[in-house]
Amino acid sequence: MYNNQIICVVIPALNEEASIGKVIDAIPAFVDHIIVVNDGSSDRTEAIARSKGAIVVTHAVNKGLGIAFKSGVQRVLELGGDVMVNMDADGQFNPQDIEKLILPIVQQQADFVTASRFKNPELYPQMSSVKFWGNQRMSQLISRIVGKRFYDVSCGFRAYSYETLLRLNLFGKFTYTQETFIDLAYKGLTIEEVPVVVRGTREFGKSRMASNLFKYAYNTSKIILKTLRDYNPFPLFLQTALVAAVFGLAFATFLGYHYLQTGEFSPHKWAGFVAAGFFIAAMFLFGMGFVMDMFTRMRRNQEELLYYLKKAQYDHNKR
Repeated sequence: MYNNQIICVVIPALNEEASIGKVIDAIPAFVDHIIVVNDGSSDRTEAIARSKGAIVVTHAVNKGLGIAFKSGVQRVLELGGDVMVNMDADGQFNPQDIEKLILPIVQQQADFVTASRFKNPELYPQMSSVKFWGNQRMSQLISRIVGKRFYDVSCGFRAYSYETLLRLNLFGKFTYTQETFIDLAYKGLTIEEVPVVVRGTREFGKSRMASNLFKYAYNTSKIILKTLRDYNPFPLFLQTALVAAVFGLAFATFLGYHYLQTGEFSPHKWAGFVAAGFFIAAMFLFGMGFVMDMFTRMRRNQEELLYYLKKAQYDHNKR
């Protein structure tokens, strides 16, 4: 235990036999439970993890990092954990930094703590300029959505309090990193970034998450848009409606100018139909914003009920 807190470390893993053993061996002795989520590995990842004394949760097939993370959360709650740390299995993070992440939670200064590769410019990891640029843009996007500046929203080295795990409600299968920020920020939980030294490249193999940056950007963008739609839909639909209205106004202005010049709508009557289509779309999107906002209010009530149900289910594990 660490300050009478049960500490659990969750490590999602997919074919990480070359590094999983070293990662587990380096985890500090004060950690009570090491949980490896074997997400459909075809190598010796599971066997090595078990030989090192880790609790292994196995998916028969690969379900994605987001699902693996949720499986880890569920196991921590079943074990009565007070603090959960999740980290990657590739050896890029230093397990000795676990204490830096859990300290603000144990001291009740934060609900969710994430390691930050970019908060301190002196600790920037070595990585390609494309990956660095992508991380910066993603952090700026999430910061704008939640209204608070964050420097690293994609790092897979984080710590969560028990209450945070109960309130966390994620849906993404591909990943969980950006969705977590939006989910917890909208719920008013305290988020803190702790600068750490992170190796910028893997010692073994290639990253399965970021090996194809276009695929990564596409999948994470889908998760972000769906989360934004669910938590704060009205601004999203309003902005889209305004874009449609601007296009409609542009075509209407073009047709009006032509009429003033010639006294006729021909041969540009099409512009009037296009303008009408955009105006109708704008009104539809504006109305959808109101409807989705109503569903968001219902969702908040449902999530509050879900929180109390999970609390009733898992609190007895902590007695």
